[in-house]
Amino acid sequence: MIVLTRLNRSRFAVNPDLIERVQATPDTTIMMVDGATFVVTESMDDVIALITRFRAGVLAAAAALVAADGATPTAGTAPTGGGA
Repeated sequence: MIVLTRLNRSRFAVNPDLIERVQATPDTTIMMVDGATFVVTESMDDVIALITRFRAGVLAAAAALVAADGATPTAGTAPTGGGA
């Protein structure tokens, strides 16, 4: 989730995977895939940077999990878990 600020200074978190587009006209408007729109105080460049940082964090966390398992996943295989 990324945290953004509405024009009334209230903060909210949004799943960046559900953002359809971001435009600056002149206020930054976030359009979601479900049709919801949010006008935020952050610039379009700031929103893009937040999304980039979020996605980089997801990739870093996934790499850390793979490294912690000591295994390298191969294409087409699902991770194994201890179980039945």
